[in-house]
Amino acid sequence: MNIEDIRTMTADQLAENLLNLKKEQFNLRFQKATGQLEKTHRVDEVRKDIARIKTVLRAKSAQA
Repeated sequence: MNIEDIRTMTADQLAENLLNLKKEQFNLRFQKATGQLEKTHRVDEVRKDIARIKTVLRAKSAQA
């Protein structure tokens, strides 16, 4: 996910995206624990995407 794409989203879209990423992160943790995780790089990508979205949400709330 690109930071420019994230900045163009509305707060509702960001919140929905954040929820989906947190669910994916939860599922990835379970896969890792049971040894079924194939794409290990996806864990880092999801974590960083969550941080990006939280950063943009905080910046948008500070502007308002």
